[in-house]
Amino acid sequence: MQAPPSFTALLAEATAATQRFGAGHGGRFDGDWDGDWDDDNVLSLAVPLTVGPGLDPLNLIGSLDTPDGFRFLWDGAPGLCLAASGRCNALELSGPRRFELAQRFSSASLGRLATAPGLSPPLARPRVLLAFAFFDSPLQQGAGPAGVQAVLPRWQLARQGRQAWLRLQRTIGGGVTARSVAEELWEKARQLERQASSQPSGQGSPSVGIRHGSSWHGGYRTAVERAIELVERGDLTKLVLAVRQQLELDGPLDPLALLANLRGSQPGSCRFLWQQQGGEALLGASPERLLTLRQGLLRSDALAGTAPLGETATDLLRSSKDRHEHELVVETITSVLQRAGLAPQRPRHPRLARHGALVHLHTPITARLERSTSFSHQPLGLAEALHPTPAVAGLPRREAMAWLRSLEPFERGHYAAPIGWIDSEGDTDLRVAIRSGTLRGQRLELTAGAGLVRGSRAEKELQEVALKLGVLQHQLNLPVTAGSPRAIG
Repeated sequence: MQAPPSFTALLAEATAATQRFGAGHGGRFDGDWDGDWDDDNVLSLAVPLTVGPGLDPLNLIGSLDTPDGFRFLWDGAPGLCLAASGRCNALELSGPRRFELAQRFSSASLGRLATAPGLSPPLARPRVLLAFAFFDSPLQQGAGPAGVQAVLPRWQLARQGRQAWLRLQRTIGGGVTARSVAEELWEKARQLERQASSQPSGQGSPSVGIRHGSSWHGGYRTAVERAIELVERGDLTKLVLAVRQQLELDGPLDPLALLANLRGSQPGSCRFLWQQQGGEALLGASPERLLTLRQGLLRSDALAGTAPLGETATDLLRSSKDRHEHELVVETITSVLQRAGLAPQRPRHPRLARHGALVHLHTPITARLERSTSFSHQPLGLAEALHPTPAVAGLPRREAMAWLRSLEPFERGHYAAPIGWIDSEGDTDLRVAIRSGTLRGQRLELTAGAGLVRGSRAEKELQEVALKLGVLQHQLNLPVTAGSPRAIG
């Protein structure tokens, strides 16, 4: 474990880093960006922290709050746990070029940072945080989130194992100097260490009830029956139809308490939070990675086919319907990577993966990726090619997307879209935002879906969606509403 540097050493690093600044002037990213960058005077400094049991980014994120109200949490504990807050630079836009522009924004933001010389571990690297919407644009302006939101955060606190690092990024100018940034970082690091040593770990569990839950069965049954007609006559090979349930609560919920509860109930998933100013929060625990990239090795998960934990879970491996649905996802991901010029590898047979009270068919797919300036081989170029997989949309993709717009009476927003980060070395982690909800004060929106192929039966698909909604409520420590299974472990 690395010892924290002295303030004198930190100030010397800050001063040396600022020597690379030109005459740039701070400002926000413009969605019509043509490749020029007018904000190259962002100083990025990081220090290691003394690690104790209480140094948990989930518990300490409130101490990083900034006036703009942005919060991000990425909780893969016992792997990487990352808390971030505030916007140093930001991108928000919709349209068909959203992945390309998000990649250019990320590369420019991270490539132009003034950082101290020397090596720091991967968890300490600066990151751009990313939240995409399922569709590239909402149907109506203001009806849903933008096609992509990308943030270079002001604060970034990361812990993995026995290492923890705090990073601060500030635009120099207007009274902000290398010394003031070093002082701000140094003081915050000491504050967090004191706070971590004096507070108990863990958040309190939510203790609110559900006042009302919207009815979803009737409308969903009609849509499912129509979708089954489409797949049975061959218009579609598969369609993943989602439902949204609105829950009115009898009190406000703390999203951090919900995430702490998910850490206990979903240890194999990646918990996440994307919270904008005003308190609206997207949160969830995703079992499905769209892609991760580590030192040139890409991994994507094919995750399709669901059963409750117990004796019925092993039936997944014998179910021709579920095996067919799963293989469609595997074949599509493999074909996408092959068309990108990669050589994907996969095991011959799926395995069972447990995530909380649910079990899924799971096939990991890997490929070696060489460094390239081609957008098609950059992380977000590959994400664009992969999103959405048949696990959350359908086949053929274009026709399935059109039918989702027609049959789902709500804006999907972030549901089933990529969320995650890309760091200064190009390492990337993007999860699919399933098992998620949006919290707005005392209203919680939960979304779940089921994959429809030939042989699907409407009643069974309604039971699967009810199971998923019930599991979500149970794992958030909420009482399970009528129509959802109650006997969930």
